[in-house]
Amino acid sequence: MKKMLFVFALSTAIVSCKKETSTPSTSTPSTSDTTKTTSNVSSDGKLGATISDVDGNTYKTVIIGNQQWMAENLKVTKFNDGTLIPNSSLGIDWSENDTTGWCYYYNKAEYNAKHGKLYNWNVVSTIKNGDKNVCPTGWHVPNDNEWNQLGVKLGGVFVAGGKIKVKGTEDWNSPNPDASNSSLFSAYPSGVRSSDGSFEGLGNVAQWWSADEKNYMSANALSVYYINSQFSLYSGGKRSGSSIRCIKN
Repeated sequence: MKKMLFVFALSTAIVSCKKETSTPSTSTPSTSDTTKTTSNVSSDGKLGATISDVDGNTYKTVIIGNQQWMAENLKVTKFNDGTLIPNSSLGIDWSENDTTGWCYYYNKAEYNAKHGKLYNWNVVSTIKNGDKNVCPTGWHVPNDNEWNQLGVKLGGVFVAGGKIKVKGTEDWNSPNPDASNSSLFSAYPSGVRSSDGSFEGLGNVAQWWSADEKNYMSANALSVYYINSQFSLYSGGKRSGSSIRCIKN
């Protein structure tokens, strides 16, 4: 699949309204920038205990209903048994290879603190990764049902996106309507990597893998966009790169 299949035919808007440039800031965002909240409790969520991955990265977590989620995108370079995941920086790594892989957006490490890494779906697939888990011990990549449960808890598909996105247009492109981050999920527009190896969507889209396969070519992902408050699962190419959020077992 040549491009990620953005829902509601938003790919044109995403390309035309991009905020990113080919020369990102050389300053590394501080860890304290990863959530824009002034309280540990908001109307739809409350911060939980922090967790760490096998690389030693520490993540804030958030409790929303009866689910506990990471409140930051995954940054790890290994499965939780210590097995290395290759850094797939070249476009051919995404268009032709069929192994596990990750990259930074634009292959620039300065994006890692705020946006985490982009992973292909082989990192999620227990068939492709040898029955390994990329999430910290006791956590896992959410399936469709778990994503849908989050959306229902936050008011449904037409409003839940606004409740997980950080406020304003400093990170998200305008208009970013009704973005409140009332859940404390703290979704940044971290973009994607297409199956041809190109980068797109920084400022426009946040997208995370589901553990559920669609067919032999595609798997599901949860996406939210700058243009509305919708919260949508859709099917995308397995060789594309998306972010990962983990959920507690």
